[in-house]
Amino acid sequence: MSDAIKHECGISVIRLLKPLEYYKEKYGTAFYGVNKMYLMMEKQHNRGQDGAGFASIKLDVDPGERYMSRVRSCAQQPIQDIFAQINDRINNTLTEFPEYQDDVALQKKHIPYIGEVLLGHVRYGTFGKNSIESVHPFLRQNNWMHRNLIVAGNFNMTNVHELFDNLVQLGQHPKEMADTVTVMEKIGHFLDDAVAKLYKQIKKEGYTKQEASPLIAERLKLNKILKRASKNWDGGYAMAGLLGHGDAFVLRDPAGIRPAYYYQDDEVVVVASERPAIQTVFNVKYEDVVELDPGNAIIIKKNGSVSIKEIITPVERKACSFERIYFSRGSDKEIYQERKELGRLLFPQILKSIDHDMKNTVFSYIPNTAETSFFGMVKEAQNYLNKKKEEQILELGPKITSEELHNILSIRPRIEKVAIKDAKLRTFIAQDSGRDDLVTHVYDISYGSVKKGDNLVIIDDSIVRGTTLKRSILRILDRLSPKKIVVVSSAPQIRYPDCYGIDMAKLEDFVAFKAALALHKERLTMNVVDDIYDKCIQQVSSKDTEVVNYVKEFYAPFTDEEISQKIGELLSPEGINAEVQIIYQNIDNLHQACPKNLGDWYFTGDYPTPGGNRVVNKAFINFYEGKNERAY
Repeated sequence: MSDAIKHECGISVIRLLKPLEYYKEKYGTAFYGVNKMYLMMEKQHNRGQDGAGFASIKLDVDPGERYMSRVRSCAQQPIQDIFAQINDRINNTLTEFPEYQDDVALQKKHIPYIGEVLLGHVRYGTFGKNSIESVHPFLRQNNWMHRNLIVAGNFNMTNVHELFDNLVQLGQHPKEMADTVTVMEKIGHFLDDAVAKLYKQIKKEGYTKQEASPLIAERLKLNKILKRASKNWDGGYAMAGLLGHGDAFVLRDPAGIRPAYYYQDDEVVVVASERPAIQTVFNVKYEDVVELDPGNAIIIKKNGSVSIKEIITPVERKACSFERIYFSRGSDKEIYQERKELGRLLFPQILKSIDHDMKNTVFSYIPNTAETSFFGMVKEAQNYLNKKKEEQILELGPKITSEELHNILSIRPRIEKVAIKDAKLRTFIAQDSGRDDLVTHVYDISYGSVKKGDNLVIIDDSIVRGTTLKRSILRILDRLSPKKIVVVSSAPQIRYPDCYGIDMAKLEDFVAFKAALALHKERLTMNVVDDIYDKCIQQVSSKDTEVVNYVKEFYAPFTDEEISQKIGELLSPEGINAEVQIIYQNIDNLHQACPKNLGDWYFTGDYPTPGGNRVVNKAFINFYEGKNERAY
């Protein structure tokens, strides 16, 4: 995606089902779980560059021994940083105490991080600060083993204020109004309540306080705790948690907005945000990795038993389509095919834009993540040309000459690597994004790849703000002297905020919104904007539970093509010689390409939860009133 937008966090839970000695015997190290977690986090590194965290629980330790460990980092390479810290701690201990080298029991007793239950998180900061305090996992500590709670997730809640108020009403004093804290404290509250009730019941049965502890761990019903805690949650989430005594869970939202997959055999249970990470790290088949159903939790008890429990009644599935377009790694079997299909379905619009002139058109892509959809687009171009060749050959019939046949068969799509991203320069510019002159050099071009007067077709994953296109890409591509530059987005126009994970909170950031606003001004229909504002204000002050997305009315007067044309005008830099045309994917094609991920609220405004409609209306109020703040 040429426009950098915030990504999605990634989670990983690993539960070793055998004693640590087993892994030492079979794999040569008792640090098998730690090593696998490192790989799981690196394989999901695409989901988070702002921070990383790791936590572990040791099972069945003696009183007075440390059983929980956590390490977090917001360094430039956070995954490398936390595992460097872990390795240093392990190596220093083994150097100081060489007798631990082959004694797994001593390693477990004296070396942190070497637990049987592990939680990893890679973070992409949304609106939160990128400080160490914002990095998952979060820890809720207590002297009672069962009441210790470690939480990490890939989520955003739209109703943080409501959740915060609920905690206050319960008598708590949350340290801050952040969704992670409020979610953890809500789970923690009902965990405390469940443990207290179990303790009271077990005492009545005649057990001592010391005997009660393992019985609490055995009888604790995580599904009931999660049901009570998640009752008022509004958002998209894949929520992972560990309890101090060794229970673990991952809960997915009822619309399936955020992804979660799991795999289980007799050695390990692993849960992650992406299927290919599990496949690669544990060398298992595609069909062996199972998607966690929406509204369900996978619960792994201390004794190793695994169950899938429905926590919240599932609603219409609205899994995030951006996962397929851009966020998730393209190495997933289904995602790879879907991205190719997104490119293929765009070809008819491209053909129309170049007046069917394949001979004088060069095809390329920006950035590298758009390569897969580029393959699909080129394959469809080849199919088109093959059909044309067949028609020409049949038309000429048996009288066709060798030269004519050669000329026909030699026609193929012209493919070039036109632009190359300078990653180091981009990193440097990020320190001072105001230096426009530097921004224009984020991409280098391949001189000679395009002939003067050619059409140049460039495919991108998505065009969000268009800033990089206007400041850098289009200016540089114009140096190649093409007649026309066609920028193709494999995603539809982004028109609405996302409030379930991505940091797309402000309407005025979207070039589609700017284009529609420009059209309203040109056509003297700004009264529509005023009317929408009035409706949004009334909605905010109303206690009506039915929330309507009034911002849809902002786009309703215009066709997709009119908005795309205006976007092309807005993004054309001053002084550019080539004609610029912007082509976006349409919604029907998106659903055809990604039939299992129909979450499209950022394109259509059809939010899967009431909170989404509240957010978009608040975002419009913020725009209208000139407030530069988050709508949720």
